[in-house]
Amino acid sequence: MNVLLLSRYDRLGASSRLRSLQFLPWLSANGIHITVNAFLPDSYVRDLYEGHRNYRYALQAYLSRFMALRNRHAFDVMWIEKELFPWLPFWLEDVFLNGPPAILDFDDAIFHNYDLNSSWVIRRVLGKKIDRLMARVHTVVVGNSYLASRASEAGAKRIEYIPTVVDDEKYRARPRHNDSACVIGWIGTPITAAYLHELGDALTVLAKSERVRFVLIGSGPISFVGIPTEIHSWFEETEQEKITLFDVGVMPLIDAPWERGKCGYKLIQYMAAGIPVVASPVGANIDIVDHGVNGYLARSKDEWLHFLRLLVRDPELRQSMGKAGRSKVEQRYSLKMAAPKLAQVMRTAASMKTKG
Repeated sequence: MNVLLLSRYDRLGASSRLRSLQFLPWLSANGIHITVNAFLPDSYVRDLYEGHRNYRYALQAYLSRFMALRNRHAFDVMWIEKELFPWLPFWLEDVFLNGPPAILDFDDAIFHNYDLNSSWVIRRVLGKKIDRLMARVHTVVVGNSYLASRASEAGAKRIEYIPTVVDDEKYRARPRHNDSACVIGWIGTPITAAYLHELGDALTVLAKSERVRFVLIGSGPISFVGIPTEIHSWFEETEQEKITLFDVGVMPLIDAPWERGKCGYKLIQYMAAGIPVVASPVGANIDIVDHGVNGYLARSKDEWLHFLRLLVRDPELRQSMGKAGRSKVEQRYSLKMAAPKLAQVMRTAASMKTKG
């Protein structure tokens, strides 16, 4: 089977790396051959993380995507991340959906880029674009229940839930040294680092009474008053090793439409490394965290402080919750569990081309 993957990014883009690119070796080994057309290059993502959008890539990105789609009939399936052409209307994408069956994958609520946009022109022209795409394609693959509900409301013919997953074999828990400061850790990007400010007050209070350090991976420059903080650059080759520095992993979010579409990947990374978690009860976090079993869901500053303090003070609790988290990842959020399901989705879609 030959599949044309139309991803949003190359490997530096987390959504593309996790939702599609990490599956390629497994798919290839199982007879599914993938040709990749990444809409935006790694150089664009680097610029984005440095705080500016480089629009000189835009023309090249659209031309490259048009050229890739000219050969779409040579493939059995089109595997599309989010949409074919960001910020262009549905009717143009619909032209290129006249071809092999399409699978549309979502790990973010990108429909809110359009239907909740501050511009009434964008809302009017593009507000229903993603819904119409969902209704048009063969299958919609989603990473959480919020996205699945939107796909159902849009009239999607087939909806498959495949969570964002990790290759759990790459994650190993490290021995913990209980005589050292407890490390509260976070991994992400300079964009998502804005959510860390939700934790600032609780961490400031915690640091006054407990021996803690705050370790950030990929956040870019950020500081908190009175909190010993280390910031590490993110590299794909070292992220698993860096996460093992943590004793507790955190994922703060605000409760808003965009955030409800998030798939909780950093929680899955922490848990794969045997680390207990504390997270905001938003989006997929509610499904990933079994409150009181593998971590805690914190709804307020007081709850963040309370649950973090419990974990900081009790190494045995951290160990038992970490083991529970690792077990859940192995059973529900591992690459080896998700890849066969994704392959079946592709084979089902490809069978429709054969019948046609």
